[in-house]
Amino acid sequence: MTRGTAPAPLPPRERRAAAAFRRRWSWRTELWVAGLGWVIALALRVVHLTLRVRYVDEAGVRARRARGEQIIAAFWHDTIALVPLMVTRLRWPGRACVMLSWHRDAEIAARAVARLGIESVHGSSTRGWLGGLRGLLAAQARGEDLVIVPDGPRGPRHRAKEGVVQLARTTGLPVVAFGAVASPVYRLRSWDRLQLPWPFARVAVVASEPVRVARGGENLAESLAAVEAALARATATATTALGGRAPRAVC
Repeated sequence: MTRGTAPAPLPPRERRAAAAFRRRWSWRTELWVAGLGWVIALALRVVHLTLRVRYVDEAGVRARRARGEQIIAAFWHDTIALVPLMVTRLRWPGRACVMLSWHRDAEIAARAVARLGIESVHGSSTRGWLGGLRGLLAAQARGEDLVIVPDGPRGPRHRAKEGVVQLARTTGLPVVAFGAVASPVYRLRSWDRLQLPWPFARVAVVASEPVRVARGGENLAESLAAVEAALARATATATTALGGRAPRAVC
């Protein structure tokens, strides 16, 4: 997730899909999306500079990535405001592409992370999965890591959908679960209880052992359970890294 370089252009089919998605927008909506994306990116940069970040990586995932090994990085939906820390603070050794849903709020997020050096494609378990998959495969071909939110876009919270396993089967890449916990943190009253860290908060980011999914013949439910378990362990380890107590939420 290299900082400060321009995202690669979308393939023609994805550009057409994006244009169709925005066709019904008024100029006010377009201005609102672009402006809010810029503000969020700036706010994340400023807040992230104040955070006390601890990174736990007992499996040496970062070192493997530095040697050229690509991964699928899985984050729960409530940690998406912490995902750019991989760029802004942890200087991840490689570029990344995240799949976001076809929604105006997701487009705002896409504009924000683009300013932080993270590419995005649109697609979800409920809409446009194949288009998103094509975008992720193109990103893999460019040597990028793939970022996916298994419980997005609408939950249930912390319940992985089969898309993460299908992506791993298609690409042959291992899934690395990342747990991210901040304290003190503001949690939105949304379905995912999104974490927004306060300035000068403590944050722990934990990388799991890679979960490898066979390209064929393996039970889908077992693979999905393995990814969920890895995310649960990584989140629990991140909580322990902050002192073993649940993070202090200011709601």
